[in-house]
Amino acid sequence: MRLAILGAGAWGTALAASFAPWHDTLIWSRDAVQAAGMRAARENARYLPGCTLPASLVIESDLARAVDGGDLLLVATPLSGLRATLESLRRLEGNQPLLWACKGLEAGSAKLPHQIVAEVLGEGVPCGALTGPSFADEVARGLPTAITLASRDAAFARETAAALHHPRLRIYANTDVVGAEIGGAVKNVMAIAAGVSDGMGFGLNARAALITRGLAEIARLGEALGARRDTFMGLAGMGDLILTCTGDLSRNRRVGLALAQGKALDDILRELGHIAEGVNTAREVDQLARKIGVDMPITRAVVSLLFEGRSAKQAVEALLARDPKLE
Repeated sequence: MRLAILGAGAWGTALAASFAPWHDTLIWSRDAVQAAGMRAARENARYLPGCTLPASLVIESDLARAVDGGDLLLVATPLSGLRATLESLRRLEGNQPLLWACKGLEAGSAKLPHQIVAEVLGEGVPCGALTGPSFADEVARGLPTAITLASRDAAFARETAAALHHPRLRIYANTDVVGAEIGGAVKNVMAIAAGVSDGMGFGLNARAALITRGLAEIARLGEALGARRDTFMGLAGMGDLILTCTGDLSRNRRVGLALAQGKALDDILRELGHIAEGVNTAREVDQLARKIGVDMPITRAVVSLLFEGRSAKQAVEALLARDPKLE
């Protein structure tokens, strides 16, 4: 298979490194200087330092050349870059099957990735979401990982998952695109909350409670949008949530840890040097949940901390003051 990965951040680079030994793989960067540097050093020094790129991996900065002759396109930009990348693909008039590996809700529209794809490219392109518990650094180093490929087209999901699956990156087919995307988006919000809890020294009991109640929030929102509840018990739900809330490589958890120390959000994001999708996603999820009448108190607390001037202590106290509920 000729695979073109569009986006040379940490995740796109990790996927390229993982797939290159098994497929004719190319990675595209919109930044010609970055692409030249990656070709010369065989490393993405900015986003994934220390990972030597396979010799067979082609690095390209011209999008038309990158997608020409590709059997499958995999968009691995941040969510904020998905629409622009799709619009560029539309202008090239290609019709290759497409996957996306970005997570979140679009700022300003609260659209999920599959909705953006349908809006820009139409409904006829075979497509799906690649999501699940996966830190870029570990995937790039060939450590065992299992993720989900979700598509409304069951045959496309099965065939593409089987084609991409290899022993160190196990890929499971799923047909619940909404559930897979909601799980991948909202877990980042919960990871910020988990970081705050850990940063304030609340302990492992509190973290377990937060993850469990966070999963309940994710499932409530997903079901209200038409997702299947069992999706949230799998890799795209519980799996991704646990990893992101507990792993030290989680950027969103690190945002929460820093907020608990009293740092300003702008300073945190500048020091992070990477996009933490949960920050923008939190506001969109909160607005969507309130619009459709879904109770999401943890998400509300995160939004109040990020954007409404509450301190970590105040946000936690508001959560703890809530009346008990039936589980």
